Amino acid sequence: MNKIHAEFISKLERHYGKYDPNTNKFESTSNSKIARDLFYSDSQFSRLINNTASEGELTRALRNVQRLLDVNELRGKVKKLGEKPSDSFFSNKKYLFGIGLLLLACILATYMITRSNETIDQTEELSEETRYEMLRWGFENNYVKPYVRLKELPEDCYYPCYKYQGKWKLKEEYKIPFFRERNGFHYVAKEVVMYARCMDERDDRGESFEGYEYQKHEIWYDKREVPIDSFLTKDANPKLISSYMNSNFEDDPNYVKIAYVHTFFKTEFSIDGEQIQRSGKAIGRDIEFVPQEVLEKEAVSAKLLNELKSETNSIAKNLLDDFSKPITCNPTMAPNVDFNQIKEGDVLSFDCQFSTGRFLVDYNKSYIFTDQYISTFCR
Repeated sequence: MNKIHAEFISKLERHYGKYDPNTNKFESTSNSKIARDLFYSDSQFSRLINNTASEGELTRALRNVQRLLDVNELRGKVKKLGEKPSDSFFSNKKYLFGIGLLLLACILATYMITRSNETIDQTEELSEETRYEMLRWGFENNYVKPYVRLKELPEDCYYPCYKYQGKWKLKEEYKIPFFRERNGFHYVAKEVVMYARCMDERDDRGESFEGYEYQKHEIWYDKREVPIDSFLTKDANPKLISSYMNSNFEDDPNYVKIAYVHTFFKTEFSIDGEQIQRSGKAIGRDIEFVPQEVLEKEAVSAKLLNELKSETNSIAKNLLDDFSKPITCNPTMAPNVDFNQIKEGDVLSFDCQFSTGRFLVDYNKSYIFTDQYISTFCR
């Protein structure tokens, strides 16, 4: 057992109990569970635990285990604070949520750093539930309460963001064609789950709130390689034509789904009277290819499949960087002029622009309110 591997095992033992070298297992937890905790596939963790991984992989894994230990130390502190009497709990609310955000940041950072050190062409990937679970934990747990509560509102009840707190989802999918050397690639926004909370750390009387999003989107390829101009109007400020936006790639044999794009995104909202401004930026992103056996069933050659994967890698490294830049959106009208009347089922709809090569493509992103934290209103 080399020195790095020995230290890797030693750190894991601090959290998962004694290690049995004969079975390559820990006494309290299965290897599959540990792999998920570290954001590895079972086969990747097997290489690490069996000391068949490269020195670089072991070194990165060692750092990931240390982050896991740090996260659990913070989680323990949060739990102790949460077990204190309620008066103490409320007096430490901002401190608690600060630790909670730090926990979430550590978890996301560990995940993104782990994924960034792997090749994109993975055959074993984390499930969507595992990715979403990382975000959900930050807002649905017994220790950290990120939302402003009814009893914490000012006496005059002017705190507009309080009714926006809770879970929002993407109302309708949208599509964006990529402008690049090879035609035929399209980006489809399929799913978004966003947790919104008042930014009570700001002294702005509740006129801002933020959302943490998990997004699952897709990259598709059009076998006909139709040019991007075919999907745009012909005027001076081209927009995506309605027939393109209303099309369903799933039902069209000309389109092949190549990969999924998983993104963590942070959005800030500013309430200005009847209008709401939106800005935001990606925290991190990774690409998951559709399984090879599924792609092989499509009417494309093995040579073309390899080319498509290479092109998708290029898109991930270059064009998707535009999604990491601060977004450009027009303000939208608040669902209700009286913020006390905001309710589940309300929609926040933003008209935005995305830069793809030389084109500025307009698209609409709408959130629908599905789970409101405070359903009553302040009196």
